[in-house]
Amino acid sequence: MTLDLPTPRGTLTPDRPLDALTWLRVGGPADWLFQPADEDDLADFLRGLDPAVPVFPMGVGSNLIVRDGGIRGVVIRLGRGFNAITVEGDRVIAGAAALDAHVARRAADSGLDLTFLRTIPGSIGGAVCMNAGCYGSYVADHLISVRAVTRTGERIVLNRDELGFSYRHADLPQGCVVTEAVFHAPLGDPDALHAKMADQLARRDETQPTRDRSAGSTFRNPAGFSSTGRADDVHDLKAWSLIDRAGLRGHSWGGAQMSEKHPNFLLNTGGATAAELEALGELVRRRVLEDSGHDLQWEVIRIGDPLPGSTGN
Repeated sequence: MTLDLPTPRGTLTPDRPLDALTWLRVGGPADWLFQPADEDDLADFLRGLDPAVPVFPMGVGSNLIVRDGGIRGVVIRLGRGFNAITVEGDRVIAGAAALDAHVARRAADSGLDLTFLRTIPGSIGGAVCMNAGCYGSYVADHLISVRAVTRTGERIVLNRDELGFSYRHADLPQGCVVTEAVFHAPLGDPDALHAKMADQLARRDETQPTRDRSAGSTFRNPAGFSSTGRADDVHDLKAWSLIDRAGLRGHSWGGAQMSEKHPNFLLNTGGATAAELEALGELVRRRVLEDSGHDLQWEVIRIGDPLPGSTGN
């Protein structure tokens, strides 16, 4: 795709393959991959970019399937310059590129409890956009505000109440890029907090295929949720149990497989295409709907164009 693009101080790469930037190791190229030097560089670039050109902010690719035909427009990936973590009293200020696990550990070092972030794969920008949560705590419970750059290059600060949090969703302006988040964290004993996180990691490793190529939970649990993203007490169905009941634990399609260990994890067993992964996911959705009447919704984000004629197998 030929574009007349602004000249940034950061790195702008044409036709950049994205497979190596996702945890599932699949996906075609982005027309352009932009890695801004800092927030000024990001704002200037977006301000000068043709408004008709689509942009897609990408974190570390932990919850993402990029289709085999790639992504049209500009993919923006934050790196150095956006990963600082600082503590001020009971507040933790984290750059959008800071890893969730690093934020949890840095907070614990200072006696602040953001332990729920420890086992969530990905970076803070993605955690905000997805209202990430674990062990009964969600980003919405702790977030104070975020800094972001809009699609037109304007810098904005959004308070928690302006983000319209719901289950796995934050209502951010279309095309904006989160650059920093501020969290409130309750006090705790550093040693106890680190011990708690060690226990969380051990439990995760016992029940999830952490050594395999996956993108975390593939489908959302089909339960009711409040405006903060908390599960209600009406019903507590789990996606994995519905997939298991439909006989799809370990089911494969080409190089894609539903994990034997945890059937709500979609795996690249080696050499899978994005089309195969998505086709297996859609097969699971159909079979679960036929078996139980529940319409599973993707939690993994799927973006980009399929290859012409691709059917997944």
